[in-house]
Amino acid sequence: MTDREPAPGDRECPAEGPAEDAVEGDDDERADDGRRADVPPTVPAALRAGVALFNEGHVLAAHDPWEAAWLPLGEGPDERPDERLLHGLIATAAATHHASGRNWSGAAGCASNAVEYFDGIGSAPRRVDIDPVRDWCRRLAADPETSERAAPPTLRIDGTAPRFGDLDLSAALLAAPALAGAVASGDEETFETAAALAREERGTGRTTFAELLFAFLRTPDARPQVAARLADHVELAERKRRDVNDLF
Repeated sequence: MTDREPAPGDRECPAEGPAEDAVEGDDDERADDGRRADVPPTVPAALRAGVALFNEGHVLAAHDPWEAAWLPLGEGPDERPDERLLHGLIATAAATHHASGRNWSGAAGCASNAVEYFDGIGSAPRRVDIDPVRDWCRRLAADPETSERAAPPTLRIDGTAPRFGDLDLSAALLAAPALAGAVASGDEETFETAAALAREERGTGRTTFAELLFAFLRTPDARPQVAARLADHVELAERKRRDVNDLF
């Protein structure tokens, strides 16, 4: 692994309420799904989170979980397919976002980069159906105004199109802060803290933070109220932690 910052221009375009069994997530990811701040998310969890955000119409927010998993990756042969897949998806999100804002040159440039990143990784890396995404980016690269005549593709993993209601805990804890940063009813930093607290809840029998984060994703009309409750719980948890620390 190598630590790295996004290359110049990456931010705009790379290269330029569940029951207990519903909040546990996949067993093979529990040791490495980013529940500590210094542990990056697994690629499968980040893929599901970003795909759900993209499919729900929060195209630019999908960039966040994908980038969180992409940044720590090295460039060796074992990691190169994931690096190219995530980089291509990030560029796809940027291209689609630029096209929605009628920034045709930005859309075309990012779409061209996405096609380049997708080259050589097959049609289903990590079981993601890349062919429709690759085709969309080729069309944007050739004629970005095609976005005014056609909708972006629905992203699919294993033949299904994940949305917020389909996410397990590992993916939901990545998607919720990204969504909070994209909508007016959430504070991304508070949601990042809530996600960390939800990870700490695992195995304790408590699910307060997980349930609120799931509710934020799944109930759009109630997001302002859920965000307010979540902020109250985060403040209370941090106050308790400060009180304990003050004892020592």
